[in-house]
Amino acid sequence: MNLLFLGTSAGVPTKTRNVSGVALRESKGKGWYLIDCGEGTQHQVLHTKLSFHSLKAIFITHVHGDHCYGLPGILASAGMGGRKAPLTIVAPAGIKAWLEATCEATQLSLPFALEFIDSDELPSVEFQSMAITTHRLSHRAPSYAYGFTERKVEAALDVDKLAQKGIQRGPLWGQLKQGFDVEFEGERLKSHDYLIFKHKPRKVVIAGDNDQPDLLMDACAGAQVLVHEATYTEEMAQKAGDVGHSYAKLVAAFAETEQLPNLVLTHFSPRYQLSPHASPSIEDIRKEAQSVYSGSLYLARDFGEYTLDKSGHFSEVAGE
Repeated sequence: MNLLFLGTSAGVPTKTRNVSGVALRESKGKGWYLIDCGEGTQHQVLHTKLSFHSLKAIFITHVHGDHCYGLPGILASAGMGGRKAPLTIVAPAGIKAWLEATCEATQLSLPFALEFIDSDELPSVEFQSMAITTHRLSHRAPSYAYGFTERKVEAALDVDKLAQKGIQRGPLWGQLKQGFDVEFEGERLKSHDYLIFKHKPRKVVIAGDNDQPDLLMDACAGAQVLVHEATYTEEMAQKAGDVGHSYAKLVAAFAETEQLPNLVLTHFSPRYQLSPHASPSIEDIRKEAQSVYSGSLYLARDFGEYTLDKSGHFSEVAGE
């Protein structure tokens, strides 16, 4: 699994950071998922190897513009680029209404079908190699996190257990090996009970805007990576007041409590500059998080790329 950040700024873009967008790529093939789609996301995609033909689904965390204003442009470009395959969009209901009104007002007719799934209903969605769950967060508008868990992890049949059950080598073995549950002598046998998995399923949680990280306790169970906004440092958050955002120390303390091995912070206020000598600086956010978190900490940057391998090791990909 691979994460590629297309935008890491909160609210408005800066000269070095676009607004929110993250691409999650599958471990095999070219399939990918887009989480949030701020204005200009399609321009960011042009600087990558991502193709709209390989896009499996778009997930919008909430209705605020810095997370969705790029959506009509991406859909229009995908259509003009020849996409015909249906596209799934998981988003709050307001996104569907807004997009339909935009298509009507601008006479945008897409050559592919859109399948809308309302995230307000906390759906679980499955694709061939990925299962995605939805989790409610706390923000000024309904906001959600999406948990991406690898499906069809490489596994071997537990031959001893099959023998103990009296299941002879044959078609049932093949069905169980392929992940299908089967009927045997009037009993329903679950595939995962008869498989020995070669590694733990990889899981990444990507959260939208949220001022209560502890709401992600269940979502982060079994996760190797959490991607969460850290719009401010604690001092700046106190000055900003109740705006529905987290600060670095708050998120990092949650990650430490839950013993999350990897934390990626993003969605930084434009006031935080890249230079460590500036004030305020992105380094202020890093230092605050490191003061309470002992795991591997990353501050996302536009076009920053990270890989989660089969062993669960998470690392940044060196630039070309």
